[in-house]
Amino acid sequence: MQTPEVLAYVQAAARVLDLPLDAAQAARVADHLQRSAAMAALLDAFALAPEDEPAALYCPASFDAGTP
Repeated sequence: MQTPEVLAYVQAAARVLDLPLDAAQAARVADHLQRSAAMAALLDAFALAPEDEPAALYCPASFDAGTP
């Protein structure tokens, strides 16, 4: 079930992006957006300490100019 605000957001975003969405398509997009927001809220509510998710280190590969 979608809220009117989510549907209005989807319709406004579609107009701004010039995406042709009919009412049924906009309703489906709003349903998926609301479901995604609910899943993100569940993940956001899970408490993590900084050591639970260490940042990845960027290590660029060596570049050998002589290699074809």
